Amino acid sequence: MEYFDTLIVILQSTVRVSVPLILAALAGLYSERSGIFDIGLEGKMLAAAFAGGAAAAVTGSALIGLAAAIFVSVCLALVHGFASITQRGNQIVSGVAINFIALGATVILGQAWFRQGGRTPQLTGDARFTTVELPFAAEVADVPILGPIYSNLLSGHFVLTYVAFLLVPFTWWVLYRTRFGLRLRAVGENPGAVDTAGISVPWLRYRAVICCGILCGIAGAYLSMAMTAGFVKGMTAGKGFIALAALIFAKWKPINVMFACLLFGFLDAMSIRMQGNPLPLIGEVPVQFMQALPYILTVILLAGFIGKAVPPRAGGVPYVKER
Repeated sequence: MEYFDTLIVILQSTVRVSVPLILAALAGLYSERSGIFDIGLEGKMLAAAFAGGAAAAVTGSALIGLAAAIFVSVCLALVHGFASITQRGNQIVSGVAINFIALGATVILGQAWFRQGGRTPQLTGDARFTTVELPFAAEVADVPILGPIYSNLLSGHFVLTYVAFLLVPFTWWVLYRTRFGLRLRAVGENPGAVDTAGISVPWLRYRAVICCGILCGIAGAYLSMAMTAGFVKGMTAGKGFIALAALIFAKWKPINVMFACLLFGFLDAMSIRMQGNPLPLIGEVPVQFMQALPYILTVILLAGFIGKAVPPRAGGVPYVKER
C-alpha cells in the first residue's frame, strides 16, 4: 500500500500542475486552428496571474481577481489580433513582444504598487480559491483502492481544476459539432473559401483570439489564486511554451491535448518528487537536473516521438482578401 499511496500523491500532483497547461494549450488550439499562431501564451498567462493576484489582494474577492485576469489576458489577445489580423504583421514577432511586455510590466507594476519585490500580498480567505470536496469523499476514504482514488485523486481539487477538464470535451464539441467550430477549422485551412462563402475571416479570427485570451486568463488566475497564494515574478516558468509544445505533440486535437498535458504534468510531478531522493544505480541526482528534466523530456518527445505534425495550412499567413 505504501507504493500505491505514493502513486496517488504523484497523480494528484500531476493533476494539479497539468491544469494551467491544459488551459493554455486549449487557448492555443482555438487561436491556431483559426490560422493565428500564438507563442504569446506565456505572456498572457503571466499578465493574467499578476492581474488576478493584484485584484484579489486589493478587493479580497477571488471572483473579481478572476475577472481581472480574464480582462487583461483578452486585452493582450486583442493586441495580438490587431497586429496579426488587422495589420497583417508577423505573428511570431507579435507573440514574442507580448511575452517581453508581460515579463517586464508585471515586475515593475508589482514593485510600484505593493513594494514587495514584484510580488503581490499573500492571499487569504475569500481572496483565494479553495478546494472542493466531492460528496461522500470522507465516508469512502477508508475503502481499499477505490477510496483513496475517489477521496484523494478525484476529490479535493479547486473549482478551476474541474473547469479545465470539462473544457476539454466542450472544446471538442465546439470544434467538431458546431457551426462556429466548422468555420474555425475552415478558416485555418482555406480562408479564401470561407471568405467566398460570405463569412468574415477577420471577425472569425478575432473571436478565436478572444477565446484564447479567456482561457489564458483562467490559467493565469489558477496560478496566482489557487495553485499559490499570490503572484510571484516569473511564476509561469515556461508553462506557456510547454503548453505550446503539448499542442504540437497532440497535433491540434482537444482530447490528445489533455493527455499530452497530463504527460508533461506527470514528468513535472516526478521531478518534484525525486528531488533529493537517490536513484537506483545512480545515487542522488543534482536538484538542478531534476528541475530541468521536464523541459529536457519535452524536447526529446517533440524531436523523436510525434512523427510529422502538420499545422493548419493557413497558420501564420496573413490573409489578404482578393479583389
